[in-house]
This record gives sequence, C-alpha cells and structure tokens, in this order.
Amino acid sequence: MQKGRMKGIAQRGAQLCFGSFGIKTLENCWLTGRQIEAARQAVSRYMKREGKVWIRVFPDKPYTKKPAEVRMGKGKGNPEGFVAPITPGRIIIEIDGVSLEIAKEALRLGAQKLPVNCKFVVRRDYVE
Repeated sequence: MQKGRMKGIAQRGAQLCFGSFGIKTLENCWLTGRQIEAARQAVSRYMKREGKVWIRVFPDKPYTKKPAEVRMGKGKGNPEGFVAPITPGRIIIEIDGVSLEIAKEALRLGAQKLPVNCKFVVRRDYVE
C-alpha cells in the first residue's frame, strides 16, 4: 500500500451520526491504535462508564520502516504497524447519554491524548 498524500478535507465521517457530542479534527495526521485507545480510555473513565462511546476511526493502513543504520536502497522496509489517516473535519469520537458539561470535559480530556488539534461539536437538534 502506498503512503498517499494527506490533503483536502474529510469527505466522509464529518457529521455526527450516532451520539450527541463529538470531537472533530482540525489538522491532518496519522492516528495509531494506541493513541485512539488512550483517548477512548480517558473519555470513558471521566464519564464513569455512563452513556455510550463510539469510535469512528480504525487503523487499517499499514506503514513500513527500515531498521536503524541501514543504507539506502535494498527494497522497502518491514511493516511496523497500522495507522488511521485523518483529514480535517473528521469525527474521531462520539458520545451520548451524559450531560453537556460532562461530555465537554470528557472529550477535552480525550482530545489531549491525540496528536492533532480538535474541536468539540454538538448535534444541531440537541436540546438539554
């Protein structure tokens, strides 16, 4: 699989589909499974396992890396891990079943675990 170029804005996954609150990215990045899991744990821990959490991204793109101190050439490196390519506007996490204040703080803590700037979003038809 090729590296690809991270340009443009999110074509899919840019609207809230499941929950009432979410975090939306403002930059390009590659998210690893560890970063996604750290954000999920931070969110669910603050919510004290109330409500529901949806993870909207999955790391399914393999990336390769050559060993340290290896000369150029001699083919492509070995698969190192998997990433989820993220473009601006992509929803990473959605939650529902908690109040606005709890959701805002939980998603703020989750966004701190990610290597990209994020924004808190609320469903348009949300009423308290």
